[in-house]
Amino acid sequence: MANNGLVAIFGFLSFLLLVRILSQETFGEWILFITAGNFIDMLRFGITRTALVRFLSGASEKEAEQLMGANYSINLISTAIIAALIVGAYMLFPGPLEASGFGMFFKWYPLLSFLTLGFNNAQSVLQARMKFDRMLYLRIINVGSFMLFLCVNFFLKYDIDVVLFAYLATNFLSSLVASFSNWDGIRYLFRATKNASSTILDFGKYTTGTLIGSNLLKSSDTFIIGLSPFLGTTGVALYSIPLKLTEIIEIPLRSFTATAFPDMSRASIMKDNEGVKSIFYANAGGMTFLMVPLMIFSFIFAEQIVYILGGKDYIITANIFRIFCIYGLLLPIDRFIGVALDSVNQPRLNFYKVVYMAAANIIGDSVVVFGFAASFLGFSWLVLLLNGVMPDVAYKLAHGFTMVRTLEWVAIVTILFTIIGIVVGYSYLNKALKLRFIDIFVIGYSSGKKMIKSTLNRIS
Repeated sequence: MANNGLVAIFGFLSFLLLVRILSQETFGEWILFITAGNFIDMLRFGITRTALVRFLSGASEKEAEQLMGANYSINLISTAIIAALIVGAYMLFPGPLEASGFGMFFKWYPLLSFLTLGFNNAQSVLQARMKFDRMLYLRIINVGSFMLFLCVNFFLKYDIDVVLFAYLATNFLSSLVASFSNWDGIRYLFRATKNASSTILDFGKYTTGTLIGSNLLKSSDTFIIGLSPFLGTTGVALYSIPLKLTEIIEIPLRSFTATAFPDMSRASIMKDNEGVKSIFYANAGGMTFLMVPLMIFSFIFAEQIVYILGGKDYIITANIFRIFCIYGLLLPIDRFIGVALDSVNQPRLNFYKVVYMAAANIIGDSVVVFGFAASFLGFSWLVLLLNGVMPDVAYKLAHGFTMVRTLEWVAIVTILFTIIGIVVGYSYLNKALKLRFIDIFVIGYSSGKKMIKSTLNRIS
């Protein structure tokens, strides 16, 4: 909780400062840079991260060194390949890529990918070893130092180029600390074996797709909005505010999944299906009940929360945040179904689940952004013209109204694909564990009360 909570606070403060330092258009380009970078990181580390956590948690010392070495070598090779492809694409099509809003990503991500290699490898190794204190230390260096720069820059007002350089430098600093401390496994690079690499790759071929698909569930919204001629980087900037606020939902959720996954994996390796089910019920149901008061509070005070983060220019996105509050109530069950499928060595089924969700999201977003937006814009503009509004004023009003309504429907699509994921994922998990759906809420309610009681006792 400290790891995710404190880092999320730093992230929110950095986000808040960037909103106020950068113009809406430049801020939209920054969001595209970060979103595309996170997506490629899923491609780079998806093939190794979940596999390493699963197998390293029960490995001997010799096997652990081989696995960490294999993990580093695989990620180093994949980083080099991806960086080369991105550089090649930018050299071939610099003009169109700059015009699309993705110029910053294609120009700077190849360098960033190498600067973050040590940090990302360390996050995998430390999670498998349950060293969350060291994960916290690294992430504070990574996110905290960038936030401190932004606090100073709030008064100095340096432009995006200086902000970008500071971002690269702080990421490199955290990787240096990870490598010098050997938290990333760099010293075992040459102890990698063919068998260790095969173990990671055989499991990872499915988890790669799962993690990429999971990232697409969020990033596809941003990509599709950014490609829309009606929404563009301004639409990306507006949508990013309520989307960023969903991290409030994910702070405790990431914490519990990070600890539940190694526990469920160990129980599965020991053939203890009842233990896996017990952990799944307690976490999925318990987190759902804990989310209820948080989501009710967020729903009621949506305008105030959005205003605090983005300022008055973004308050029109409050209803989008309210839609995400409904999504937040569905998220714990969906997330722990995926974790449980990986834990019982069914990454293939988890991959299929995410494919259904990602496909539904991309299709739904495309229909809304490229179909609904164009037709609604034309209709709104025509109605205003018929009511005597000047053409240029009518278009401006219609465009603003259409943008907000379209973004709200993009958020509604998020709820629909999450329901699809729960239905599909539960059917897969039920075949492996013979679940009782009602136990998610019965055992989860009891677990939620214990969590609250334990927290209150520690505070008192």
